[in-house]
Amino acid sequence: MKVAFGFKAHSGWAALVVLGEERDELIVVERRRVELVEEPWAKQPYHADEELERSEAHALVKRGIESAYRLAWSEMKAAVKRQRDRKNDVAGCAVLVGSPMPDWTTDQIFAVHFRMHKAEGALFQNALVRAAEKCKLNTLRVLEKELMVQAPSGQVKKIAALGKPIGAPWGKDQKDAALIALIALQQSS
Repeated sequence: MKVAFGFKAHSGWAALVVLGEERDELIVVERRRVELVEEPWAKQPYHADEELERSEAHALVKRGIESAYRLAWSEMKAAVKRQRDRKNDVAGCAVLVGSPMPDWTTDQIFAVHFRMHKAEGALFQNALVRAAEKCKLNTLRVLEKELMVQAPSGQVKKIAALGKPIGAPWGKDQKDAALIALIALQQSS
């Protein structure tokens, strides 16, 4: 079966929904929480440094970023392997993203608290996008504010209904991840 991944990232983790289509019917092939940090502080690496000297803070942020990218790649490779082991063809991967972040330096991010939040949000989204690209998947960034505009006509209710037979969790994170997986699946046709 042809499948596509949909990811909705949060601080330190992401909701993954793998969606397939068989005989014009949508199927949730896999749904899971993907961990993108190993240590609690790494969920907010720009905040973890508030009591540190500037050079130590930069080193800590760098360590947090490298860890997120490494874990995202490891999780992406594992997800691809699981699907290939099931004889599924991974047609693409979509990641829900926020508005693009300005090209701020780490010092500029540290200077404004809001920027720290924005940088941390973008960190996990970007780590997933980069991991998908490293796995050579057709990768799609879907802007969160444009999700409903890009959603295939009439599919939002179908996506919501997919959760009934599989049970919880099937909240906004899973629905959004499934919706962008559908967009990726349809763009691969």
